[in-house]
Amino acid sequence: MKLRNDLPPALKYQAVIIEDAARKAGLDFFDVVFELLDSKDVNGVAAYGGFPVRHPSWRFGMEYERLEKGRQWGLSKIYELVINNDPTYAYLVRSNSLMEQKLVMAHVYGHADFFKHNLWFEPSERKMLDAMANHSTRVRRYIDAFGLETVEQFLDRVLPLDTLIDPFLPRREQCHSPEARSTYSPPSERSLRTLDSLTAPALRVDAPVPASELAVEPRRCKLPTYDVLGFLEEAAPLEAWQRDLVHLARAEAYYFSPQRMTKIMNEGWASYWHSRLLTGGILEASEVLDFADCHSAATYCAPGQLNPYKLGLELFRHAEKCGEDIFRLRCVHNDVSLVHKLVDEEFAERFLRPLLGRPAAEASGAAPDWRSVKSACLQQLSWGGLPQIELVDADGEGRGELVLVHHHDGRDLSLGRAQATLSNLSALWKRPAQLFTLLEKQGKKLVAKGSDVSMVDTNEAEARCSAGGSDPKSPPRREAG
Repeated sequence: MKLRNDLPPALKYQAVIIEDAARKAGLDFFDVVFELLDSKDVNGVAAYGGFPVRHPSWRFGMEYERLEKGRQWGLSKIYELVINNDPTYAYLVRSNSLMEQKLVMAHVYGHADFFKHNLWFEPSERKMLDAMANHSTRVRRYIDAFGLETVEQFLDRVLPLDTLIDPFLPRREQCHSPEARSTYSPPSERSLRTLDSLTAPALRVDAPVPASELAVEPRRCKLPTYDVLGFLEEAAPLEAWQRDLVHLARAEAYYFSPQRMTKIMNEGWASYWHSRLLTGGILEASEVLDFADCHSAATYCAPGQLNPYKLGLELFRHAEKCGEDIFRLRCVHNDVSLVHKLVDEEFAERFLRPLLGRPAAEASGAAPDWRSVKSACLQQLSWGGLPQIELVDADGEGRGELVLVHHHDGRDLSLGRAQATLSNLSALWKRPAQLFTLLEKQGKKLVAKGSDVSMVDTNEAEARCSAGGSDPKSPPRREAG
């Protein structure tokens, strides 16, 4: 374990004690580096996604303002922040009590174990702190070369597209398809190319960016694909520096994707272990009531709201009760596959039905059975909770238009966000972009020509938008671990 010199002796001592207890319990993790920060500074780190070295953007400033207002008004509080990295970095809040620090450190060791062993994190970049610093360096060089406004305007087009990726792609690259591995290089190789490119001479403000410096390893575009960002990186009519920024945005999107796919498991695993470790001898007798109050506040779930801490914790407790190997479960599953495997009638009635509130059928008097409740939960979690958008054609209407399909699973798109996304795609592609979807069971076709977005009714969308995807090589929506 690595300890920061600025940690007080009491926290250093507790970190050693809790790490020893975690390892004896079977947890295994990279070195954990704890840093102690004021609440305001923790919000600043959180606004950058846990990476204070990340490239500048007004979006991060807006997120910081939101977090700070929540803290000042007593609406929200960050107890800890931990990032998937080797070593694992965790930020402690200086104002927390000693009991809260113990809880947070035990919670962090649970996260660190999950990051290291869950297979959905296995393909992720383990030196992401260094990679983010390198990304920041590149963005700042482009700002010096082309101006802040130009770079920010382009990033404003690219960053909102960070959900247009295939969350299953890294696993297929790593384990299943040799053809996919030859088409899309893994994150580690992409990171090495980024690092290599940084050895080139520094840019001058008035100097153009040499195309050779920003060359991206050629890939073969294959449609249909869910990796829309990957397609744009390769095929969009972009300048070299713009293509590189798409590359960086895509790399960061794939880094954060496993966290979206395993939010319930990750928080549940960390909550399970902070509870077990602290009540197993870490707490002083005088701290038990305070711990119970803090733990119950973190796992409280209002009716109709899905709290990942609560649901994940109860899933692992239920698995242990049923005789399952919880260490294996945390290795091989994501949220969807774990819920699919573990939720039975008892669990669904006790935990899922209150979490999901009263569906329309239940409100009218016809309460759905537990399988319908489980299916509704799986629907919320599928594809990381995001809409499944597939790029099916890059020559729509024979005019080089992008054609995308929303594989509808019962959840309508947010029309405003869909229009903004399509507008950004059209701007990057420099030609119109089409999206087929269903809104209130009516087929719709959205067409973006730059910032102008129109929508018309169409029967074609109903055939295109059936959930599951048109690519025979793509995984099912609810792929098990």
